[in-house]
Amino acid sequence: MKIELHKIKVKDLFTGFENDEEAGVVGYGGKLNIRPPYQREFVYKDEQQREVIRTIRKGFPLNIMYWSKNSDGTFELLDGQQRTMSICKYLNGDFSIDGAYFNNLTLEEQKQIEEYGLMIYFCEGETREKLDWFKIVNIAGEELTPQELRNSVYTGSWLVDAKRYFSKSGCPAQDGYSNYLNKSYLRQEVLETVLRWISGGNIENYMGIHQHDANAKELWRYFEDVMEWTQRVFPKYRKEMKGLPWGEFYNEFKGQGFEKIGEENERRVSELYKDNEVTKKSGIYQYILTNNEKYLSLRVFDDDIKSQVYEQQKGICPICHEHYAIKEMEADHINPWSKGGKTVAENCQMLCKKDNREKSDK
Repeated sequence: MKIELHKIKVKDLFTGFENDEEAGVVGYGGKLNIRPPYQREFVYKDEQQREVIRTIRKGFPLNIMYWSKNSDGTFELLDGQQRTMSICKYLNGDFSIDGAYFNNLTLEEQKQIEEYGLMIYFCEGETREKLDWFKIVNIAGEELTPQELRNSVYTGSWLVDAKRYFSKSGCPAQDGYSNYLNKSYLRQEVLETVLRWISGGNIENYMGIHQHDANAKELWRYFEDVMEWTQRVFPKYRKEMKGLPWGEFYNEFKGQGFEKIGEENERRVSELYKDNEVTKKSGIYQYILTNNEKYLSLRVFDDDIKSQVYEQQKGICPICHEHYAIKEMEADHINPWSKGGKTVAENCQMLCKKDNREKSDK
């Protein structure tokens, strides 16, 4: 890897700046690709953008940035996208600082910004070297998410299209299904989630197989199938549905008839929401699919009830009729929740640990 330090003026960086959602982002007279496929989406908050410009206006140094130099004399931005975008967006009139846009500044103030020198390392090498360097230089900045690192390896037409569906503000996944996903689109977490679902957890293998596909329609169709199945199985949306692993549910339970009894599922969901014994409402959906009570986090007897019942039983286990210290016993529902039993003193018995666990296993 050949690395050379250059000083680039802000005005030269901004020359030919274009920010197109589909075509990409370029600057430096059209020779700099500011958002190559391995770069994250722009994630700086408004105040972070302003701090970049304030640093320039005060004449303070910005951290060194890295450009990858191609054989045809063009460049790809390796590190410094957030700062580069902040600079270009300010000169483009996209945001203001203390009420002043760039065109509101005096000519002298504008010139001071335009003449500011950015320290840029030009890096030349093979694609793999440049991608490895991209990972290294980003360690010192805002930490890359696992999916952002995967994107740096599996670049190509498939990834560009997949990001169009899952990784941009206002993307189709966000437009139609944001209520079901609690991950970040811009940090690639939604893309990662859907890839994990479709691949059964083997994301790298899936991305490697499809890296050079013309598009990511297969991934999008799968996601739509997951969401359509979810809405048929549980037709009424509730906030606790956000962030559940719907793709995993779909993979395991599709074709088992749950989508045909949506009204019955909704009736059961409604009843469980009203049941005070259920402390984890988000677990209701997996319970309906599996019939496993562990997902409901049912109420347990508190220490006061345990002590009260222990005294009433005089420390005697009603199954083996032996005496135990309270720490050697466990509270058990006489009438289980599945048969209408409540977590109240009248429905509690203290059993020795051995008998309680044998009873639970039956």
